[in-house]
Amino acid sequence: MMAHCSTSSSLNPSNLFSHPTFRTKTLSIPRLCSLSSIRIPQSHCATNRSSLRRLPVVAGAVAVDSQASYTDEKEGKKLLLEVKDLTAVITESQQKILNGVNLTVYEGEVHAIMGKNGSGKSTFSKVLVGHPDYEVTGGTAIFKGQDLLEMDPEERSLSGIFMSFQSPVAIPGVSNADFLNMAYNARQRKLGLPELGPIEFFSHVYSKLDQVNMKMDFLNRNVNEGFSGGERKRNEILQLAVLGADLAILDEIDSGLDVDALQDVARAVNGLLTPNNSVLMITHYQRLLDFIKPAYIHIMENGRIVKTGDISLASFLEKEGYKGITAA
Repeated sequence: MMAHCSTSSSLNPSNLFSHPTFRTKTLSIPRLCSLSSIRIPQSHCATNRSSLRRLPVVAGAVAVDSQASYTDEKEGKKLLLEVKDLTAVITESQQKILNGVNLTVYEGEVHAIMGKNGSGKSTFSKVLVGHPDYEVTGGTAIFKGQDLLEMDPEERSLSGIFMSFQSPVAIPGVSNADFLNMAYNARQRKLGLPELGPIEFFSHVYSKLDQVNMKMDFLNRNVNEGFSGGERKRNEILQLAVLGADLAILDEIDSGLDVDALQDVARAVNGLLTPNNSVLMITHYQRLLDFIKPAYIHIMENGRIVKTGDISLASFLEKEGYKGITAA
C-alpha cells in the first residue's frame, strides 16, 4: 500500500518551475505534465508566472483561426500541432535562437527532429512547453485549436503536452508513487474525470511498470534519487505511461542509454502510441529511429527546419552527414 502524500497541501504548480530544486546546471526545463500538480510554498520561489514572457508578435505574423485549424484533417486525422514562422530569443541575452520554425503534426504521427549541436532542436521543444528562458518574438503555435503561446506551462501540460528531460532531475523527499498520484489527479481534474486515492492509483500504476521493465520498489523510491541514467529515462517514460499525453516530446531520450535500456524505453513508447496521440522526438542518432519509426524526419539548422523527409533521410545522414543535407 502506498503512503498518502504529506506534501500535497504545500505545493503550487504555477511556481514550481522556478524552485531551486529544478534550477540546476543539468536541468533548466520544466517537467510539464508530471510536475503540474506539485505545490511549493510561494516563499520558496524565485520567480512567478510573469517570468513566462512572450514579446509582441512582429507585424505581418499570420493570423490563425484556432478552431478552424483543429478541424483540419489529413486522411481522417485531426491536426494536433501547427507551428508557423516561430521565432524566439534567449530571455537574458536577447540572442535570436529560432528563426522561423514551421511544423505540422497530425494525430497518430511520429516525427523526429535531427540536427547538429546548437541548431535549435532542444530550444524549439522548450519554447513549445513554455520555458521562461526563452521569449517568443513572432509566429504562431496552435495546439488542439488553442493558442499554445498564450498558455502557462501548467496549462500546456494539462492540455495534453508531455516533455521528457534530457537529464532528469532528482526530487528528494517526494516518492515516485506520490509524485505520479498527484500529477495523475491534476490531469483527471482538468478532464473532469474522477480522481484516484492511493490504493486505487496503485492498481492503475502497477500495470504500467512492466511496460518500462521497472520493479515495484521504484514506486517507493524518491523521484530519480540514486537512479542510474537508464533508470531515470525509464522513469520518464513511466510518467508518460501513467499520465498519458496527446503530444509527447522526447528530448534526446536515447542519450546515455545502453542497448538494453534503449530497447526498453523504445518498446514502452511504441506501446503507448495510438491513432489519436503523437510523438515528437529530438535525437542525434539513427539508432533511436531503428526502434521508434518516425513517419517524418526534420533537419534543423540555424533555428529553422531546412529539410523534411521520410526514414530514408536518416540513412542519408549516416552516410553523408549534415554537409550533404546543406549541399542538397
